[in-house]
Parts: sequence; structure tokens; C-alpha cells
Amino acid sequence: MTDYQWILWFKAMHLIFMVAWFAGIFYLPRIFVYHAETSEPVIHEQFKVMERRLLFFVTPFALLTLVFGFLIIGKYGAGYLAMSTWMQIKLVLIALLVLYHAYCFRLLYLFKHDRNTRSGRWYRVFNEVPVLLLFAIIILAVIKPSF
Repeated sequence: MTDYQWILWFKAMHLIFMVAWFAGIFYLPRIFVYHAETSEPVIHEQFKVMERRLLFFVTPFALLTLVFGFLIIGKYGAGYLAMSTWMQIKLVLIALLVLYHAYCFRLLYLFKHDRNTRSGRWYRVFNEVPVLLLFAIIILAVIKPSF
């Protein structure tokens, strides 16, 4: 296969895993909202199971998104990355998204040990962060603005 064909395969895999990752990272904070707003012990336990399963299910998708993204960058070369300010900004936004994902593990831990102190309203706002990051990342990747 040519480098161009490899890039296309890497892009396809990158997009597939990115969609799967975002599906989970959009839904998990919504579960946190419901968990924070319930006072029923049985429901609390059910949410703990759902949260853990979902976060551990989507984490490999996050990792594979990153792997295929870096494979694409590797095929284009370091020179392309150095010249592409939009890509550098995109990578910063992706780093923020990875930190968001990692913070979800902290929230999972707090819920697991019944130590959550945040309100459902806080989690509703928290739920919007990956949406905003996704918009910015997609716009950068499609438009490729020159800065």
C-alpha cells in the first residue's frame, strides 16, 4: 500500500474510534447528573455499575483514537506538524479532552465511595465541555485555518 492509502485507513480508524469515544464521553456525565440527583440507595448502586462499565468501555476507544491520530501525523511527518498551526491547536484541545476523560476517573472514584459533593447542575455544565471541544476540533480539522 502507498503512504496515501495508509493515511486513508488510519483516518477511517481514527474517525470510527473517535465517534465511539465521544458517544461514551457524552453519556457518562449524563449518568453523573442522574446519580448526583438521586437519593435512592438501590439506584445509587446501579449508577455506580453503569458509570464504571461505560468509562472502562470507552477508554480503549480514546486510546485507539489517539494511536491512529498519531499514526496519521507520523505519515505526514514532523515538518507538516511544525507548519500546521491549526493542528497544534487541535492537539492542545485533544490534550484537554484527555484530561477531561482522566478527570472522569476521579469522579467515578468519588461516586464509588459515596463522596460526591457536586450537584446535578454542576454535572450538566460539565457535560457540555466535550461538546465544545468536539466543535472546535472538528472545525479545525475540516477548515484547517491558517493563522
